[in-house]
Amino acid sequence: MRISDDTLITLLTRNNIASVEQLNTLKEEGARLNRSLQEVVIEKQVITGPELTKLFAAYADIPYIELDPRDIPQDILNKIPERIARQYNAVIFQVDDDGLVHLAMDDPDDVQAVSFIEKEVGENTRIYIASHDNILMCLENYRGDVNEELNEVIDIQREDDGTAQQVTEAEVAEDSPIAQTVNLLLEYAIRSQASDIHIEPRESFVQIRYRIDGVLREVNQLPRNVLGALVSRIKILSNLKIDERRVPQDGRFKIKVAGKQYALRVSTLPIADGEKVVMRILDESNQAITLSDLGYWGHSLTVITEAIAEPNGMVLITGPTGSGKSTSLFSVLTMLNRPDVNISTVEDPVEYKIPGVNQTQTNVKAGMTFANGLRALLRQDPNIIMVGEIRDGETANLGVQAALTGHLVFTTLHTNNAATSLPRLLDMGIEPFLIASTVKAVVGQRLVRRLCMTCRQQYTPERPQVEEMIKLFNLREGQKFADIHDLEVQAAEEKVGGDTPLSTDDKTILTMWKANPDGCDECNHTGYKGRIGIYEVLGTSIPVQKMIVSNATSNQIQDQAIAEGMLTMQTDGLIKSLRGNTTLEEVLRVTRE
Repeated sequence: MRISDDTLITLLTRNNIASVEQLNTLKEEGARLNRSLQEVVIEKQVITGPELTKLFAAYADIPYIELDPRDIPQDILNKIPERIARQYNAVIFQVDDDGLVHLAMDDPDDVQAVSFIEKEVGENTRIYIASHDNILMCLENYRGDVNEELNEVIDIQREDDGTAQQVTEAEVAEDSPIAQTVNLLLEYAIRSQASDIHIEPRESFVQIRYRIDGVLREVNQLPRNVLGALVSRIKILSNLKIDERRVPQDGRFKIKVAGKQYALRVSTLPIADGEKVVMRILDESNQAITLSDLGYWGHSLTVITEAIAEPNGMVLITGPTGSGKSTSLFSVLTMLNRPDVNISTVEDPVEYKIPGVNQTQTNVKAGMTFANGLRALLRQDPNIIMVGEIRDGETANLGVQAALTGHLVFTTLHTNNAATSLPRLLDMGIEPFLIASTVKAVVGQRLVRRLCMTCRQQYTPERPQVEEMIKLFNLREGQKFADIHDLEVQAAEEKVGGDTPLSTDDKTILTMWKANPDGCDECNHTGYKGRIGIYEVLGTSIPVQKMIVSNATSNQIQDQAIAEGMLTMQTDGLIKSLRGNTTLEEVLRVTRE
């Protein structure tokens, strides 16, 4: 929906969202870039698209609606042909018994569109306004079951002998069955909220697996004879060498699904049965979410917030591959990203693009290592530096020197928990007094699957299970769970787990949460939907600094941090399982040592 500049200024000033001076500045910027004021205010996050649509709806006296695509029956949707619905961004979502048609549009001022649709469905129509993205999500319902479509396309390609074929140009063309197969695989993965797609050749078939919420699941098996064309099609999209099958290759391409842009990072690898392809899906339209939404609360949130507000120093984020370190850094850098701050990064690879941040990709063949990149960044007058990973003593030393010379440095390290990262820096040859004076906070993190809030189940734990928990989490029976209860009360006050009732009192654990084994439509019958982080944030207080300088062990440092209020990842996970965010089994799966 296109809103005129004058109307937009009226809407935003009347609702105290922005001043006339601010909007005039943005208007001038838009004129320079040949963009409308509406595009600029949304891009600068003065207001979101849906919020602006709501304001305009109230101003124009048109009812605003937010549609859930799952609530629209297919026969009602099909009252407008897909071609017309997409052309005019319009969706019929309900028809009353008296024949009244409820029509949602993103631009109800388009008189020509309204008139054309009313000719199709009759004039007994009530018009609503919905956000552009919401309409696009509903239009995806025209597609039906993507997996069914995929099976139909695959059946066309099945051959009885199952032998590999020579790949011809026609087979990998835009409109070929192979191109359709690739498009459907990508679309199905995005709809399933997968983070990775694995295309793996086996002796007699090609296995397709998606990683959903951190767990790999097989979704399909393709005939073996399509492997060559399938891999070639992906290589064409990623700008890789089609005829090179003996060495690994890396590439990237972008697609749009339901109005959202996704970047796919592609990696090919020769294995015994052919070429394996893994594609990492990155949602480029994703806004960085707040630290609270990521799962930080209480002491952890306080320490990390204070550390990133420092003018200089080093913040380390630790954990294994796939523990959400890049997402945490993306959120922190987005929070710190302002026009008066120069943020420079060196990454391998650049996963999330952040507007206004200078992001550099490493290239070892060309001599662009983390150490060389970091050296170059220091000559670029940065305020904040992000180094993708500290892998050696040289990079570690440069990072520490940068933190000493007035820069705020963010980086990641592969260690099991927060406390072990400090001795790890010692192993890399960094002097203890330098670690103590530069490191402001160390974050240890893991990702656990989030329970589906629609179908999760509550139960009362048996005495043996409570005793097992006392042993696993080092709880002291004499405390009578008083500390755990106090932590749960604090978490509830900070809205961890929403309005879930308390699961403990100061004597015992009353109830626990588990996944519904049958699941529901909301979670695709898995019992889980999405993931949440569990964290431990170690702040370098004066006592901790003294311990670092005196070469204390990681266990001694951890005990001191716990005495100062730090929650370990296990305890943080226990509180989140009591609040119904995840299950005890999930916490133990990712933290058991």
